[in-house]
Amino acid sequence: MQYQTIAFDLTDGVAVLRLDRPEVMNALNTQMRAEILHAVRNLPGAARVLVLTGTGRAFCSGQDLGDGVNAARMDLERVLRDEYAPMIRALQDAPVPVIAAVNGAAAGAGANLALVADVILASDEAFFQQAFTRIGLIPDAGGTWFLPRMVGSQRAMGAVLFADRIPARQAAEWGMVYEVTPHMDFEAHWRARAAQLATGPTEAFRLAREALRASSGADLETQLAHEARLQGRAGQTRDFKEGIVAFLEKRPAVFEGR
Repeated sequence: MQYQTIAFDLTDGVAVLRLDRPEVMNALNTQMRAEILHAVRNLPGAARVLVLTGTGRAFCSGQDLGDGVNAARMDLERVLRDEYAPMIRALQDAPVPVIAAVNGAAAGAGANLALVADVILASDEAFFQQAFTRIGLIPDAGGTWFLPRMVGSQRAMGAVLFADRIPARQAAEWGMVYEVTPHMDFEAHWRARAAQLATGPTEAFRLAREALRASSGADLETQLAHEARLQGRAGQTRDFKEGIVAFLEKRPAVFEGR
């Protein structure tokens, strides 16, 4: 498929999906949501990690309010149900780890698009903003689910009600962001981090993501049982056998991927 609003590249197991509407700070329109959904659902088998980032000075400024319609007349429920929700689910269900490399502004639905990722890496020039109340809306694109789980109810509520910009370093202190890197080094850094995951045990990563996500809704006994089941599956993989042999032979493991 020839994409118009995103750029997609796959090199050495690293798939990079770049939001590519810099003239509107990579705002999400109907076509972009459809193209993100298509790209994620159709990841090549050679992909071992997916990086979501933006072109230009922004990661994503949120919903494109000039998307060919009168925004005040937009059927928001339909758009969220039919366009946003499938995109969010596809990213959550991706068969490989997903990194959000937040290179600049991440506002509104753009901020929450980043929160869907397994790991967020941010430039020190990036910021996150739950800008919805500024136009009389509530957070969407999964924000009401992801944000309080990451930062706690008090910080989530303040970020939503005040709609303040949360700089990258503050976001890291709150638990939203894994690493913050100087902007001039940012792309080199996220590419190195992505390459690290691309050579890792892909099935173990998938099972670990499943286990960690299940934990928020489970009691200890349920989670212990879930861990045991998933670890049993991990223990049957070729990557586990390679990891043991490599450890005994005192060499780096060479994992197969998916």
